[in-house]
Amino acid sequence: MKYLIILLSFVLFSALVYSQVENFDKNSVLSSEPTYYQEFLNFHSGKEGITRVDVYLQIPYSSIQFIKSPQGFTAKYAVTASVYDTSQTRLIVEKSWNETINVIDFNQTIAKENYNLTMRSFELAPGNYFIRTMIEDRDSRREYTSGNKLTVRDFDSLISVSDVMFISGSRVIDGVNQVIPNISRNIIGTEKNIQIYFEIYSKDSSEQKIPVEYNVLEANRKTIFYKQEDYIVKEGKNHILSSLDDVNIDLGSYVLNVAIFKSDGDKTISLDKQFFSRWRGLPANIVDIDKAVEQMVYIATPDELSYIEKAESPNEKLKRFLEYWKAKDPSPNNDENEMFAEYYSRVKYTNDNFSSYREGWKSDRGMVFIILGPPNNIDRHPFEYYSKPYEVWEYYTINRSFTFIDETGFGDYRLTTPLTGDLFRYRP
Repeated sequence: MKYLIILLSFVLFSALVYSQVENFDKNSVLSSEPTYYQEFLNFHSGKEGITRVDVYLQIPYSSIQFIKSPQGFTAKYAVTASVYDTSQTRLIVEKSWNETINVIDFNQTIAKENYNLTMRSFELAPGNYFIRTMIEDRDSRREYTSGNKLTVRDFDSLISVSDVMFISGSRVIDGVNQVIPNISRNIIGTEKNIQIYFEIYSKDSSEQKIPVEYNVLEANRKTIFYKQEDYIVKEGKNHILSSLDDVNIDLGSYVLNVAIFKSDGDKTISLDKQFFSRWRGLPANIVDIDKAVEQMVYIATPDELSYIEKAESPNEKLKRFLEYWKAKDPSPNNDENEMFAEYYSRVKYTNDNFSSYREGWKSDRGMVFIILGPPNNIDRHPFEYYSKPYEVWEYYTINRSFTFIDETGFGDYRLTTPLTGDLFRYRP
């Protein structure tokens, strides 16, 4: 009887696996932007032993559904932010609120640069927590969630400093000049101007001159920009708004290091903040122009790739790269290049889902996915007794199927029949 139960369990599990169909959500797969950005920032609350954590959420208009309304077009969504202990078993505090967006012109609802910014503050004791945020679209009922570890800092030293906030500008509200947070920390352009805000807290009743150093670091921690400013710090809270001008950086990820010194020159605090350099016109998931050119192998001809790769400077390479994709734009009269965004979203999906000892876009499944897009059906066979694991991808529109076999048993699925002819080029 024991063996019969085991056998039946195996058959039932295998049947579930065999019948599994990959549920590709085309909209989510082909989106080059995150569903929403978030930032958790520590500031002094004004109370001893308590820290104020500001939770910011930046929701692109493209992530929520707008419907026709008397105001023009309206979107509604609900936000829930929940703070747990590190084991995620005990809820410490939770806040929920609703947001409504009204716009007059439909084009505003689809503009990539438009977003809604919302924020709530939590007062927490210093320590480690887990925070979960959830967005629910009121009309489509779609939900998006994100979970993150949260470290709440203390500000009990004689000199302490808040977290660093990247800002995109400022505006006057009710006669008060307020900064606009850059929650995504995306810096756009080739000549970079980086604006930041933070607070220095002093328990000393006398004024002090506090030196602050700013370093922009590459991934290998090499400094490519340096600036020092001296600030006169008074007792209590001191607002610091600084601009780092002409930070000449390329596409990719960087770190801003802010170091605070005592008046005698001893370093007291050092804070790192990651940010991202983006070039206008590029999908958000392109972070390396050389890699992006290499990944064009499934759509560009060898001569087209050679022309881009032989550019004499990074700016010229970017220019040729963008010119190639502009020529492919199916709707040149609007700001969106659908083919450009879709191609690199497919690349991102393959890297996220098919990577093993090599990048997913270089794998056989990655190649087929990038060229033909999501299959209509996937038939998986991971536990066949007389064969190695394999799966069959079916594309109904072209009446073709492709079989991939995992020869090594480590997820390296190889295509049994190569793509040939006109199939070996990207199809929208």
